[in-house]
Amino acid sequence: MKPSQLGLLLAQCFSILIWASAFPGIRMGLVAYSPDQLSLLRFLIGSALLLLLALLFRIPLPDRRDIPALLLFGGLGFTVYHVALNYGEQTISAGVASLFVSTTPLFASMLALLFYRERFGWRGWVGSFLGFLGVMISSIGTGEPFQWNSGIFLILLASFSESIYFTFQKSYIEKYGFLAFTAYTIWGGTFFMLYALPGLGTAIAQAPAEVTLSVLYLGIFPTVLAYLALAYVISRIGTSEATSSLYLTPALAFAIAWVWLGEVPSWLSLAGGIVTLGGVLFATLKSGHTPALTEKRRKLGT
Repeated sequence: MKPSQLGLLLAQCFSILIWASAFPGIRMGLVAYSPDQLSLLRFLIGSALLLLLALLFRIPLPDRRDIPALLLFGGLGFTVYHVALNYGEQTISAGVASLFVSTTPLFASMLALLFYRERFGWRGWVGSFLGFLGVMISSIGTGEPFQWNSGIFLILLASFSESIYFTFQKSYIEKYGFLAFTAYTIWGGTFFMLYALPGLGTAIAQAPAEVTLSVLYLGIFPTVLAYLALAYVISRIGTSEATSSLYLTPALAFAIAWVWLGEVPSWLSLAGGIVTLGGVLFATLKSGHTPALTEKRRKLGT
């Protein structure tokens, strides 16, 4: 294997593993932080790192006319997504949550059909049905019929808000580039999370060190470094090939949560997860547009 090929493989494996670890990392962070505080602390860390990268690579300021749109992208793609996901993971296990988030490309495909007239095809509709059927099966498998309603609703809300972010961002990425656009929107999302600032200092002082370290990990690795690794892969081999392996993320999230948090999924949740993942694969792997949207979600949603 050539050194360049080895580098691509390592970068791709790094991205998959790090994004899978974000879901159990969130569960760990929720031990001592509220969902709002966890989101803010994670993104303050990520924003600080991106500020250093922005200074290093001399990223210019965005055009003034684009700032409202960038703030909206940040609010939907990061504030709504991560706060809703964190609240959802209070009642839904990390592995199952990673499967629910896999509905994002299905929402994105529907939006693309409505606004850009992109053909969804029969595979997309069948895959959508299978995906939501799997979500229902997994939710029943949690064994908590009252709690799963709110948890699943919040995670689906997170997926939908993120799908809006991915569907309408293309022109801005072409204008500013991946790194600059991500920095702008993460900073925008962090701005909207500042409502959780009161009490955060006290929470940090009272939180166990291992919990705060898990949040530091979330802010640096899944939020920033995993994105950069996959961006490198995409620039070399293209979106479709780079993103096809990202469907391994939910399975790895189950495994990591099992080892890290001791979360043993029920057989019904696993069965629903397989149906959901199968539906997403069926709908996207042979379509021309959804894998790109899925790639962007994996880069930035966990």
